[in-house]
Amino acid sequence: MRVRPGARCSAALALAAVLAGCGVVPGPPPPVPTSVVPPVASATTAADVSPDGFDTAHRIALRLRAVDCDGLATGSGFAIDAHTLVTARHVVDESSSVQVSTYDGHDVVTTTAEIARDADLAIVRTRDALPVAPELADADPAVGDRVTVVGYPLGKELRVTTGHVTRARDDPLHENAAPVLATDAPVEPGSSGSPVLDDDGHVVGVVYAKGQDDTTFFVPVSTLQSMLDDEDAFVPTPGCS
Repeated sequence: MRVRPGARCSAALALAAVLAGCGVVPGPPPPVPTSVVPPVASATTAADVSPDGFDTAHRIALRLRAVDCDGLATGSGFAIDAHTLVTARHVVDESSSVQVSTYDGHDVVTTTAEIARDADLAIVRTRDALPVAPELADADPAVGDRVTVVGYPLGKELRVTTGHVTRARDDPLHENAAPVLATDAPVEPGSSGSPVLDDDGHVVGVVYAKGQDDTTFFVPVSTLQSMLDDEDAFVPTPGCS
């Protein structure tokens, strides 16, 4: 989700009652908060601790800053291979450049960005190697399954929150052609593009919006995988219009 006035990421993360729409027609997004400390999970998934003290969940998440027509947009993302990362489409869709940094503060040079035609998803290619890439789950999570969200709300420090899948529904924002999933794991603007993980540390979705009732919406892994398998699913970012 973007952190700038009028950014759709913020809108996506602060929609009306149904996350960027969720059951009702979404209203205008509220002002972007200047100080937010979202809850931190008491435990993370896949606690495979590296020598530098970070577990797998923390090493997965990437922080994005996209320079676009209106200024600076912030978001989150995760690697799917050594030189490709996934994020939300609205984080980078009007960007002239994308800056990426890792959990340990290293900057990663990017080369190109592409956005999905029919989903709020994007891929960014990098020149430099990315850190650990999580596995994609074989199936979408079911209602009631526990999930963990790892990202950089407000473009600041990394946060890990947990919750459960609460329902599936059509996208209230009409950004995704396929149904999306909802969770009560809390997020804030800047969390768009965050990976949603299951208890095995596998990616089961990608965060793209939040409703006024604090529902978090994410694109399920089945949609992400179908887009990655379709060579025509992504097109170059249009840049400033």
